[in-house]
Amino acid sequence: MIFDQATRQIDFANDSITMNTRCAYPINYIRNSSATGMAGLPRNIIMLTCDAFGVLPPIASLTAEEAVYQFLSGFTSKIAGTEGGILTPQPTFSTCFGAPFLPRPPEIYAQLLKEKIDSGKAKCWLVNTGWTGGGYGVGSRISIEVTRKLISEAINGGITESNLVIDSNFGFKVPESVQGIPTNILHPKLNWPDEAQYDNTRDKLINMFHENFKQFEGKIDESILLAAVKIAF
Repeated sequence: MIFDQATRQIDFANDSITMNTRCAYPINYIRNSSATGMAGLPRNIIMLTCDAFGVLPPIASLTAEEAVYQFLSGFTSKIAGTEGGILTPQPTFSTCFGAPFLPRPPEIYAQLLKEKIDSGKAKCWLVNTGWTGGGYGVGSRISIEVTRKLISEAINGGITESNLVIDSNFGFKVPESVQGIPTNILHPKLNWPDEAQYDNTRDKLINMFHENFKQFEGKIDESILLAAVKIAF
C-alpha cells in the first residue's frame, strides 16, 4: 500500500515498499463495535502457529496449562513477505508470540493468561497453518479452507471432548475426525510418504521445544512444566 501524492489516492495493490501493511480508522466505522473498547471474557482462545516442519496437526485442543506452555514457547516460522530478508520459512521461537514487544518478563504474561483462562473457563486451541505431508519444499501448505473449517467447528462446538484423542508426542488432544476434513490431514504422520522421516523430523522439533523451554525452568508453576512436550529419545 502506498499513498500517491499526485492523485492523492491510496493504492492498496502497490507492494513496492512492503507487503505487510498497517492502518487505523475510527472505531465507530465498525457497526457492532463496543464504545468502551472492551469485551467480555472469550469462550475460545485460538493461538496460531506456522509449522514449516510439517509435524504439528492443523488443530489441537489445549488444557489451560498446555495453552500457557505454547504461549511461552511461541513456536512458529518466519515467512517470506512478512519478514525482511526471508526467502524460505525459518522455524523460530518467539516468546508469547511477540518477544520483541514484551516490556515485562514473559512469566508475568503467562500468569495473566492462565488467570483469564481459568476465570472464563475458555477453551483453548492451537491452530497450525503451516505444512502437511512433509516440511517446506516437500509437503504442501495447509489450505485456508481447511483452517477455516476447523476453526468454525471448534468455536461452534463441532469438535467435542468425546471426539478428541491424545497425541502421544505432544500431549495435547487432536480430533479423531472432523466431517469434511480428510483424516490424514488431522493426523500428520498419516500424510507423510515416509513414516521414518516423519519420526526423525518430529523428534527434532520436540527437542527444539525442550531446549527452548529451559529458559523458564524455576520461573513458572510446576503444572506448566508438566504440560511440556515429551523429550525425544
